[in-house]
Amino acid sequence: MPMNAPLPARLQPVQRQHIEHIFQLGDGLDKSHLPAKQTIRNSWLRCLNEYQLDPTQPRPARVVPQQTLIEHRESVDELLHVARAGVDQLYSQIATLGYVLLLTDHRGITVEFRGNTDQDQQLRKAGLYLGADWDERFAGTCAVGTCLHDRQAIICHREEHFDASHIALTCTAAPITDPQGNVMAVLDISALHSPTQHESQNFSLSLVTLYARMIEDAYFLQRYRDCLMVRLDTSREFVHVNGRGLIAIEENGQIIAANAVGRELLANHHQRWPPWSAISTTHLSELFECDIADVLNINSAVDDQLRAFRARADSVIYFISLLEPRRPRTAERLQAPTNSLPEPLAHLGGDDPAMRKVQKLAERLRNEISVNVLISGETGTGKEIVARALHNSGHRSEGPFIAVNCAAIPESLIESELFGYEPGAFTGGRVKGMRGLIPQANGGTLFLDEIGDMPLSLQTRLLRVLSEREVMPLGASTPIHVDMRVITASHRNIEALIERGEFREDLYYRLNGAQLSLPTLRERADKLYVIRRVFNDLVCARAANETPRLRADAISALLAYAWPGNIRQLKNALAFALATAENNEITVEDLPEQCLSQRITRQPIHHAEAKSSEPSQQLVSLLRDHHWNVSAVARILGISRPTVYRQMQRQGIVPPNWRT
Repeated sequence: MPMNAPLPARLQPVQRQHIEHIFQLGDGLDKSHLPAKQTIRNSWLRCLNEYQLDPTQPRPARVVPQQTLIEHRESVDELLHVARAGVDQLYSQIATLGYVLLLTDHRGITVEFRGNTDQDQQLRKAGLYLGADWDERFAGTCAVGTCLHDRQAIICHREEHFDASHIALTCTAAPITDPQGNVMAVLDISALHSPTQHESQNFSLSLVTLYARMIEDAYFLQRYRDCLMVRLDTSREFVHVNGRGLIAIEENGQIIAANAVGRELLANHHQRWPPWSAISTTHLSELFECDIADVLNINSAVDDQLRAFRARADSVIYFISLLEPRRPRTAERLQAPTNSLPEPLAHLGGDDPAMRKVQKLAERLRNEISVNVLISGETGTGKEIVARALHNSGHRSEGPFIAVNCAAIPESLIESELFGYEPGAFTGGRVKGMRGLIPQANGGTLFLDEIGDMPLSLQTRLLRVLSEREVMPLGASTPIHVDMRVITASHRNIEALIERGEFREDLYYRLNGAQLSLPTLRERADKLYVIRRVFNDLVCARAANETPRLRADAISALLAYAWPGNIRQLKNALAFALATAENNEITVEDLPEQCLSQRITRQPIHHAEAKSSEPSQQLVSLLRDHHWNVSAVARILGISRPTVYRQMQRQGIVPPNWRT
C-alpha cells in the first residue's frame, strides 16, 4: 500500500500512527520514534518485504482446529510431560500481575496455556489462548514468532508488534532448545495491558529466560537419564543444586550430549560452535584436562558431602559432580484399562468403543464352547490375536491352540493336513502316516483363519466334523472323536461368496454362532495404546540387553499414518525401526518411508517450491537466508536434516565454512 494512500477509517488514531511508522521504516526513513531495537526493525522489514504482510489490514488471531492442536501436542508430548511443572510454577508467580503463559512448539502453535478464566473472551480474541498460531509469517513481529526466527529471548512491547491489533500487548519469550541446540519450543508470558515504559518488562525477560533454561535442563536430564552425566559449575557449593552445565558421557569419557552451557564450553574449546559430530568425538578428559578415572571415582573417593571434583577448562576452574544413570530399563509393562475382563481379553485394546464391544462379547463367549465364533475384519487387524485371547481366557487354556491358515495350504494338501492320513494312504506320504491338525486340537481350540478361502469340496467334510465331532483320516476305516472348540476368521464377505455359490450356506451358519467384528487400526481411538503394546511386545522378544524407546516425534508420525495394512503393517514398521536404528531411541527418521507421508508440515507451499524446476537455487537461497542453518531449513521444508544434507550433496552445494 503506498505511503500516501488513505488508511482505513476503522483504525484508531494510535493504530494509524503505528502503521505510518512501519511504512516510514519500509521507505528508509529512520526517525527517532521508530523502534530502537534492531531486532524489531529487522522483523518489521521481513514482514513487509519477505512475508508481504499488509500493516493496514490487522488480522484476527488464528486458532488452529482441535484435531490439528492434538497433532501438534502429540508431537511434543515428551517435552510437555517435563515442562508442566515449570509452567505451573512460573504461572503461579505471574498470575497476580495480570500475565498469561504460553508454551508453543517450534512452529509457533500454542500447545500449553495458563490464564485467568475471567478474561477468557478477551484472551481468545487477542490470540493469548491454547492453539493460537504465533508464527511470524502470519502474526507479524511478536515475541514468539521473532524469538523462533532469531533463536534468542526477546521482549516485544506494545508498539513493537507489527500487527496494529497487537499494540496493546506486552510479550516476552525465550527459546527452549533440544540437546542438539535446535529450538523445539518457546516459553512466553504476555499481558493484555501494561505500562508504556519498555523497562517495565525487564524483570519478565530474566524470569522467562530462567524458566526456559530450567525446562531445557529438565528435558535434558530426562532424555539422558540412562547415561552417566556430569554437572558442572564455577561454584563448588552450587554444583549439586544448581549446576549450570550438564554433559552426558559414555563410561570411557566420550561426550554424548550437552546442555546449552555445556555446548558453549565445547564451542570455546573448539574455537567455534561445534557441529553435533564435534561433540560426539570429544572426550571429557580432553575438555577438562583431567583423567576420566578421577571423574568416575568422584562419588566414592570424595569424603565430604559435596562430592565434587575440581578441574580446569580453558583457564577456568570448574567443579564437577557425577550423576549415576538410573538402572537399565526393562520393557514397559502396559496396563490395560482397569476393568473386570480376564487379562488376555483386557490387553486386546484400550478405550476404543468398537474394541470394548468385542472384548465384552468375547468375555461372555470365552467358555461357551458350543457356540462357534466367526471373527471378521480387514487383513492385519489381529484376528488370530483375538482368537488366542478367547482360548487363553477360557477353561480350555491348558489345551492346545491349533491355528490353520486355509489360504496358505495348497488345495492338494489341505485335506491331508486337516484330517491326517494312515500309513500307506497315498504315494509320497510319511511311512508312519500323519496326525491331522484337527485331531491335534483335541481338548483345545481349532482356529481356521481365512475360512472363506477353503475349497468348496472340503467344506462338506468340515461341516460333518462340526456336526459329528468326528474326523476320518485318509485311508482310515474308523473315525476319531475330537473334543474341540472351533473359531474361524475371514477378511472376505462370506455372504457374497454364498450368493456366488462359492461357500456353503449351511456351513456359514454353523460357523457363525457369534460374530466378532474388528475395527481397522486407522479407525481405532486407542491407536496409541496399540502402538505401545506392539512395540513393547517386539522389545520383549529381542535378546538384546538394552531397551529401546519410542521418541515423541516417532509416535506422532505413527499416529498420523493411515495404516492400510493395519496392525500387521504396524508390527513390520516397528520391527524395521528396531533393526535399523543406530541407538536405543527410535526417532521419526528410523521409521519406514511410507510412515512419514502424513507428517505435519509448517508451510505446505515450501514443498511445492522444493519440487520446482530449479531445486538447487531454491535450496541455496533458503540456506543463505538462514545462515546455512540446516536444521532451520529442514523445518521450513518439512523434511529431515539428513534429507537436506543428501540434497546438498546431490546438487553440489557446499557451505562457505566447509570449503578447503
